[in-house]
Parts: sequence; structure tokens; C-alpha cells
Amino acid sequence: MEDCIEVSNLSKTVRAPEGQLMILQDINLKVKRGEALVISGESGSGKTTLLGMMAGLDTSDQGEVILLGQSLADKNEEQRAGIRNGRVGFVFQSFHLVTGATAMQNVMLPLELSGSDAAEQRALQVLSEVGLEHRLHTPVERLSGGEQQRVAIARAYAVNPEILFADEPTGNLDSKTGQQIIDLLFNLRDSSGTSLVLVTHEQRLASRGDRQIRMLAGRIDVDGSSAMSV
Repeated sequence: MEDCIEVSNLSKTVRAPEGQLMILQDINLKVKRGEALVISGESGSGKTTLLGMMAGLDTSDQGEVILLGQSLADKNEEQRAGIRNGRVGFVFQSFHLVTGATAMQNVMLPLELSGSDAAEQRALQVLSEVGLEHRLHTPVERLSGGEQQRVAIARAYAVNPEILFADEPTGNLDSKTGQQIIDLLFNLRDSSGTSLVLVTHEQRLASRGDRQIRMLAGRIDVDGSSAMSV
């Protein structure tokens, strides 16, 4: 099966009051098309930083990320955004919705930016798939946390992404709603074939992945990883 992400010898340091702080060190992994990879670890282990680099939202000090067949090492921010456009979706713990806009408007936004001529029809379809057909015209700030996360997932899936990155997608939700969001993410993955890269500290979400890696102090903890693809 073809790889959609390849990470080679990836390292990242930041300047701290006590000197240079190593955030990531010598990370090597691959994600196959259609795979659900879970990145777990304690707070500060580097898992969110790794996700950001895999998605081209952040840059490394050394090493390389190949995203959808293109190296990010020599790309500027605009070029990296161009690689992601229409091919990569994001779901975040804090939802990142446009307040003041309705559920429908939030989902239509990336479709309109990508030039879709059927944005309204597609937005209606995906909002129905996540169970929000009765909340289409409700401003997102009037939705519950679970409903807001459903809007975020619908927005991410609206462009039929090849990869979906999710950073703690159940972190702000109660247990029951979190389970519903987990089921929704994997049901949509199964129906669309989208690759999932999930950062979480929740074992119930981690256990649903095809493969799990655990981060420990900026490295992949081989002993705590179910498998490491090289």
C-alpha cells in the first residue's frame, strides 16, 4: 500500500531560558493510505509538535517530511498550504470554527475557497452525515460542544481529504459525546478511505487505530509502540 506521509530523521529544537530544548529527536515513520495512525504520549512528549510537522504547519531543524508525495523541506508556508489545499483536513480540540457563522456557512467555507461550484449541496450532505441536518442555520456558538465538534468534522471531510489530522478531538467533550465523536471519525474514515493521523491521550480512542506510536521525551518509545513502520 502506498505511503501518504513519510517522516525521516526529523528533529526540532526551541530556545528556552535554560538553553536549547529538544522537542523532537530523530523521528522516522510512515503512514499508509487509508491507515489510522494514533500518536499518544504524556503532555510535553512532542506528539502535537510531530503532528504539526507532518501536516506542514511547522518546520523542522533537520530531517524531512514527504506529504502526499512532495517534500516539505524546501517549501515556504504558501507552498505548503498549496499542497494541503483540498487534500488535507484538520480537526482540533478547540474546534476552530468561525463564530457568528452558521454550521452551514462554516462547512461551505473550505469548499468555496477550493472553488467548488456545489458548496451548498456538499455542505448539506456532510452535515446530514454527522447528524446535524436540523442545525444547519444555527450559529455555531449556540451549539453544544459535541455539535460544534461535529461541524468541525463535517468541515474537514467536506473536501474529501486524502488525510485528516486530528489533535485531541475528544479533549473538550464529556465521555458519552466523546465516544460518539470517535465512532463518527472512524465511520467516516471507513466510508471515505481517508487516512487518519490522531493525537490523543485517551486510550479508548487510541485503541481504535490501526497502529499506535507512543511519544516519550521527543522520541518514539519503541517499547510503548504497537509497531513502528520504517
